[in-house]
Amino acid sequence: MWTVDRRRRPEEDATEHSGEERPAPALHAQTWVPVPPASDFPLVNLPYGVFTRRGETPRLGVAIGDHVLDLKALASEGLLDSALVGARAVCAAPMLNPLLERGRPAWGALRARLIELLTEPNRELRNRPGLAEQALIPQADATLLLPFAVADYVDFYSSLEHATNLGRIFRPGADPLPPNWRHLPAGYHGRSGTVVPSGTPIARPQGQLGPPPPGGTRPAFGPTRKLDFEVEVGFITGNGPPLGTPIPAKHAETHIFGLVLVNDWSARDIQAWEYQPLGPFLGKSFATSVSPWVVPLDALVPYRCPGPPQDPPVLDYLAVSGNRAIDLHLDVTLSTRALRANGGAEPLALSRTNLRYLYWTPAQQLAHVTSNGATIRAGDLYASGTVSGPGPSSAGSLVERTWNGERPLLLTNGETRAFLADGDTVTVRGWCGGDGRPRIGFGAVSGTVMG
Repeated sequence: MWTVDRRRRPEEDATEHSGEERPAPALHAQTWVPVPPASDFPLVNLPYGVFTRRGETPRLGVAIGDHVLDLKALASEGLLDSALVGARAVCAAPMLNPLLERGRPAWGALRARLIELLTEPNRELRNRPGLAEQALIPQADATLLLPFAVADYVDFYSSLEHATNLGRIFRPGADPLPPNWRHLPAGYHGRSGTVVPSGTPIARPQGQLGPPPPGGTRPAFGPTRKLDFEVEVGFITGNGPPLGTPIPAKHAETHIFGLVLVNDWSARDIQAWEYQPLGPFLGKSFATSVSPWVVPLDALVPYRCPGPPQDPPVLDYLAVSGNRAIDLHLDVTLSTRALRANGGAEPLALSRTNLRYLYWTPAQQLAHVTSNGATIRAGDLYASGTVSGPGPSSAGSLVERTWNGERPLLLTNGETRAFLADGDTVTVRGWCGGDGRPRIGFGAVSGTVMG
């Protein structure tokens, strides 16, 4: 088992602000809450979310095993006052944003306090009659909601393999990477209002589907014929410094609260027609799904690893040291309408990839966003862009797996897919661990194409 930090020390805050590595948690703490061996949510994870039950108001919770720990119930009993000023109001909020606004010292103190309350042999919570039963709610009885109000949304293009694949597909014979790609994390601003929680049905978007046909003068308009998924990981920020103050990469993680899974749904035919000269627009802005649990950045410290080498060397404001990539496994599965009708057959594997392949790290992405003095706000979502690996089975989108539809996939039940069909359900799961290390899971983000 793992040991975890019980108390936050001033020197730890100083270390974090300097951008240096904090020591990883040691490995032996146990919790008094039952946690199944294969659970995504052991004591060393404690991801945050927002939940409700029938007739109750939404509020903050933390996942532990098969339960949601009701933070409002703990705060109402004064059990979080030592860690968080105004804990009752923060934990009763219907979104994480009030906590995000408090900044890293408060995030660390609250996490340390929750670990303390849940670690054997602590009895503070259990010694209050009925409180443990009231505060530990079976996840099956809870409805998980969008965990934060999205302030701004930026999507990056940070996978070398994905960018190279798309360059070869759409610009055959030319250099697959634009000249600036290895010098900066490319990205675009999306629509925060179309970020939706896992489980939200996805409407097939309509748009202009390409150039006019031969002899025609007007492009076709209608439902996309090339609906795609993109497996991504996003990070959520707290507030940043004042307008005009850049955040260098070595300090960027001070402002990063945690990570979520992202599926950035894409209409490839709409995107291909519109993206020049200003980049993605309506082919991307119709829906972006996120997972309900936000895994704290501190929980991922033991899973740091080296990222891909960056050549040529990056500019100073993008420079980072130490292991800044994260060994996060990502799985994508597809369940078709026919599969579900056939006695609930198992979903089909579409992709298995890893966040460690990402060329540009979250810290570098945030540094670039603010390099011109732009501000960040509590609740900002920054998505990694499609995470693809070195082989076809690790491609993070169908446009890569099927080479823009030229090589359709033959599914095990005899169906084929070039792009997504109505009734298809795409599910992305993510976790760190294995090989003797505890599993820290993100749960899943899922969506079904309507029609």
